[in-house]
Amino acid sequence: MWIDTLLAYAHYASILFLAGYLLCEYLLLRRRDTPPDPAFLARIDIGYFIAAIAVLASGAGRLFFGTKPAAFFLGNPVFHAKISLFVLIGLLSIAPTRAFLRWRRLQREDTGWRIPADQQRRVRLLVLVELHLVALLPLLAALMARGIGYRG
Repeated sequence: MWIDTLLAYAHYASILFLAGYLLCEYLLLRRRDTPPDPAFLARIDIGYFIAAIAVLASGAGRLFFGTKPAAFFLGNPVFHAKISLFVLIGLLSIAPTRAFLRWRRLQREDTGWRIPADQQRRVRLLVLVELHLVALLPLLAALMARGIGYRG
């Protein structure tokens, strides 16, 4: 019981951290008064990556060591939708990560370089889409926890 409780807590906390890092990226990209620091964006993105790994690790822990059998999750199409959505979010995050690294490199080469407004807008939109998709994960988790979609 304790292991399942601690794994659930770790899973929820890591999801909150993941959403927090994404929100931080979005808010920095949204600023109009001063351009965001690409090096800071890249550091925040590392936090986002670590949070994503923590989400996966704690989720895998719940799958294999939780109180519900793995068949409860693996036999549920909502679980597969949740994992697919998480993978989609991960794939969408590749473009912002590459942009942050490219921007950081360009700023290191030329300290007067600024992020072009159109690139900043595009990356901000991708991060916003990620945020909206992350907001769907708890809905799928709630459906799954109640056995909706389970055919076992």
